[in-house]
Amino acid sequence: MKITSEHIHDQNKQYQADHDKQYNFLADQLTAKGHDTDQILNRLSEFQVAVPSWALGAGGTRFGRFSFYGEPSSLEQKIDDVGVLHALTQTAGAVSLHIPWDIPSDYNAIKEKAAALDIKFDAVNSNTFQDQEGATQSYKYGSLSNTAQAVREQAIQHNIDVINIGNKLGSKSLTVWLADGASFPGQHNFQTALKHTQDSLKTIYKSLPDDWKLLIEYKPYEPNFYSTVIQDWGTSFMLANECGEKAFSLVDLGHHLPNSNIEQIVSTLMFKGKLGGFHFNDSKYGDDDLTVGSIKPYALFLIFNELVYGMAHNPQNPELAWMIDASHNIKDPLEDLIQSLEAIQEAYAKALLVDQQELKAAQMDHDVVKCQEILQQAYRTDVRPLLAAARLKTGGAIHPIESYRSLAVRSTLIKERGKHTTATGL
Repeated sequence: MKITSEHIHDQNKQYQADHDKQYNFLADQLTAKGHDTDQILNRLSEFQVAVPSWALGAGGTRFGRFSFYGEPSSLEQKIDDVGVLHALTQTAGAVSLHIPWDIPSDYNAIKEKAAALDIKFDAVNSNTFQDQEGATQSYKYGSLSNTAQAVREQAIQHNIDVINIGNKLGSKSLTVWLADGASFPGQHNFQTALKHTQDSLKTIYKSLPDDWKLLIEYKPYEPNFYSTVIQDWGTSFMLANECGEKAFSLVDLGHHLPNSNIEQIVSTLMFKGKLGGFHFNDSKYGDDDLTVGSIKPYALFLIFNELVYGMAHNPQNPELAWMIDASHNIKDPLEDLIQSLEAIQEAYAKALLVDQQELKAAQMDHDVVKCQEILQQAYRTDVRPLLAAARLKTGGAIHPIESYRSLAVRSTLIKERGKHTTATGL
């Protein structure tokens, strides 16, 4: 299914009058406070978040998976679904592929389809946490960290293959997430595992094109619960430094122990010029991969406050790669992604309203109360009319969820694809 500009225009007509009233009221308030609403709208409309190919189907748990029907069963259909999201929100202008789940059969055709929907190819993701069909070596006891050289060489070559695939599509970065670790004390030697990982990443790094980045993800636990080789931002940062100037840390909101100060981690990495990417999701207990902003919206705002500050004050840090990394177990995946895109834009817009100069002055005066007031004044602002205006500016829907349902997207997908389809990789 393809959503056209005519579809969007017809949907927006019923909401336009109410939107104009709400936006004009908010714009007058913001202008009175010294904000440049046109500049904010430009920044919101330019902000694009990649959609991961694996998030377009229903996720699951260790105990089961329930299809949502009409799921994309091919790479072409996945790109079509991202096209639906982008048409409605105008903020999902990129797709992140997972290899070997998403190897194109015809690279030119895939690139043409994506270009027709105004979609770019973001970071490509390697997979050494599963044994692949036909593989001669198993990753049961690790991949890049494995004690067996043959296993490490297979994992290294897979990552190099992923780089080559991404290069054909126009991607500019490789994301490496390792499930490597130990479930029991004594299972492996920490230093040996870390050295093998470091050496393997350095070998992969040598195959990066000059204009590419290597994004190193970290996670404190799961699937191994005693230890994970790249368990925190410090280890990721250290490995990135060992690899070279094109290697960076990647922050996933779910990949932290409870109550970790993620905004401080983000700030530190940007200060050091080593924050390369960001994966959005939300959590109640651990790596729950819930809808962005559904549990901790204020924490998301505080993180964005640091991101906005860093983008303005840390020229040593590269342009960031943004991606949603969530699992849609019981919601329509496309509706869930629309909600996540809205939450990300909302947190970003609120962070743009923080008066950084006023906040800096209050910090210098040790006026703790005023510091809190400045942040919360921005957070309590209802910026939804701004988001709608930014979407309108670029041809999106005033109310994406309502339009998605009014256009009967899921029903149409089921008619086109059938009920019992399963997205690749799931």
